[in-house]
Amino acid sequence: MTNFTKALLLTSALTAAGGAWAQEGEPIKIGVLHSLSGTMAISETTLKDTVLMMVEQQNAKGGVLGRPLEAVVVDPASDWPLFAEKARELLTVSDVDAIFGCWTSVSRKSVLPVIEELNGLLFYPVQYEGEESSKNVIYTGAAPNQQAIPAVDYMTEELGVEKWALLGTDYVYPRTTNNILDAYLKSNGVAEDDIFVNYTPFGHSDWSKIVADVVALGADGKKVGVVSTINGDANVGFYKELAAAGVSADDIPVMAFSVGEEELSGLDTANLVGHMAAWNYFETAESDQNDEFITAWHEFTGDDKRVTNDPMEATMIGFNAWVAAVEAAGTTDVDPVLDAIVGVEVPNLTGGTAQVLPNHHLTKPVLIGEIREDGQFDIVSQTEPVAGDAWTDYLPESAVLDADWADKDCGMINTDTDTCVQQQSNY
Repeated sequence: MTNFTKALLLTSALTAAGGAWAQEGEPIKIGVLHSLSGTMAISETTLKDTVLMMVEQQNAKGGVLGRPLEAVVVDPASDWPLFAEKARELLTVSDVDAIFGCWTSVSRKSVLPVIEELNGLLFYPVQYEGEESSKNVIYTGAAPNQQAIPAVDYMTEELGVEKWALLGTDYVYPRTTNNILDAYLKSNGVAEDDIFVNYTPFGHSDWSKIVADVVALGADGKKVGVVSTINGDANVGFYKELAAAGVSADDIPVMAFSVGEEELSGLDTANLVGHMAAWNYFETAESDQNDEFITAWHEFTGDDKRVTNDPMEATMIGFNAWVAAVEAAGTTDVDPVLDAIVGVEVPNLTGGTAQVLPNHHLTKPVLIGEIREDGQFDIVSQTEPVAGDAWTDYLPESAVLDADWADKDCGMINTDTDTCVQQQSNY
């Protein structure tokens, strides 16, 4: 048991015994907006549990501003319009000071107008397509330049991939990410005929034809690689079909952006060994911070088999950055917290730190992991921290854009004219 865990348990025991100096004053409420049912529950339930663990730990340390934290949990049930309704409920009925939630970009896009209308604060903990920077959102997951672009570079340089199957779930994150990757690949000399793009609905289960099409892509002898932005439980059927078709990682390597330890824990991984994922954290990362986080997670859940994953780390980073900003601002009011949070630096789980940038994105290392038979990842590549880019360099309309909420109070700055332009709504 680590000193961190011992201290946490001791403080919790004192709290339970009535020596709770953390339990004075009205609770500070934070919202937890994650699907606990429906197609995305496979991924999002763990993030709800992560927030609850962070709240418990923070209360054991004395709360925030001398007041206890209280998590208000709602279930938007993988129903994208319901995310907006639940966000409004959290802000207007439950009166939360911050919301930790959403997984898919379509859920975040649903919530955005509500958060901006009511001047709420959302911490979004999952990799996404970029092309956005809201004053009211802190993006603690990866932007494309912190995941998608480095992953494609790795597949090209290390695996010799020449032809590309871009497979995604049919919503904004896969479509926008694949638009960026399509432009990036073509700018690096890949022919249009060497890029195959396919989208399927949430929960899609029949993958036989799509896998057959991917296999056929390599009929000319060129090396084929799959970039997967498939989300939720559709991954179960996809990987099962790969195995049924006898496709190994040596034949056609798959690089996933939405499959981590949690998703693999529900799969037979024997036939997936060698396929890959790109994230900013894996459970197998070697650091004292990671060891302590895993120990605390197992003790909180009471289950030594519960895995950790990248969105959990992003949730932890966002939570700790919010606490630091609240303490610096001396209030939970959104505007002072947003002023205080830019520049905040908190530990990550790979042994470094994450800094909140003026564009409300983070600095994050890029990790490539190969799937092991036990459902964990061997880390085969890791970069130094990369600054998240809200607007990609590979789409002409975005290449001239920047975001800076600290000095220019704008998420969409035309760097050619040095003017703030109105972001087009695509909610």
